[in-house]
Amino acid sequence: MGRIFVVELDGRSYRCKFCRTHLALPEDLASRSFHCRRGKAYLFNNAVNITVGALEDRVMISGMHTVADIFCCCCGQIVGWKYEAAHEKSQKYKEGKFVLERGRIVDEIDFSSEVYIDTRPSMSDSEDA
Repeated sequence: MGRIFVVELDGRSYRCKFCRTHLALPEDLASRSFHCRRGKAYLFNNAVNITVGALEDRVMISGMHTVADIFCCCCGQIVGWKYEAAHEKSQKYKEGKFVLERGRIVDEIDFSSEVYIDTRPSMSDSEDA
């Protein structure tokens, strides 16, 4: 296997939940109204730092599609799928787009705003010093 070159996205991004590798930009978000077996999913016009699996035909809620699972290039976790072909004319807009499962990605805001909570015992304002 060769060397992996990871693309670093500028600004806010969606990242792999498991290793925090950049996957997509908010500007590439096409729809938040997608679903997968594990819950919500987002449709993106573009994704980076992924590897694409084998093509297969799948029957989905919206009909038959030719898709390929997509994996984080760093940790190898499945993060969603890519639409290669739609068999129904009304679904052609999905071709070439990527679906990232919401439970497998994090928005940079999700973890950049994490707050450190000191759980060590200490005196509160109501206690006398």
